[in-house]
Amino acid sequence: MSMFEDNRYRWRETYFVLFRSSDRPALGKVQQVLSTLNEQYELTNLRADKQHRIDSLTLISPEDFAALDICYTEGPEVLEQGAELADQMHSTDDELNKEAVVKQIRQFDARLDVLHFEQVPDLSEEAEDEDEILDPSALLLVLNALAELTGGIAVDPQSGSVLSDKD
Repeated sequence: MSMFEDNRYRWRETYFVLFRSSDRPALGKVQQVLSTLNEQYELTNLRADKQHRIDSLTLISPEDFAALDICYTEGPEVLEQGAELADQMHSTDDELNKEAVVKQIRQFDARLDVLHFEQVPDLSEEAEDEDEILDPSALLLVLNALAELTGGIAVDPQSGSVLSDKD
């Protein structure tokens, strides 16, 4: 079940971890890495391909009032979107957007889509500012861990910002 189907959560944004399809990790390894980040994380909906590599999973972080749907994608669509991201990054002056990183992004043919969901406050409770509840800690930890595990780069596609790289 995707978090889109859970009315206790609402989608906030999507991030990518771009990498080479040959570095697609085993689901068991992803599960192990994510479980060591925080013992409170709940991993559900674990799905793998026939070679036991990650297809998708859901991570729920109750203390952060957040959930993440993580889905694997590969192929021409990823290469095309990588080229678009690289072009967008060329137009910025951000120090992290070095030529080597941009070149690497153009070559990545796989990605993990990390969909970030916020837990919707209980309607019986008054919340003055809903944004104060959501903590991005789980998102940032998971993005960094997945980038390290795959030898890839975590990217915010909305801004074209690199969130982590191998340097």
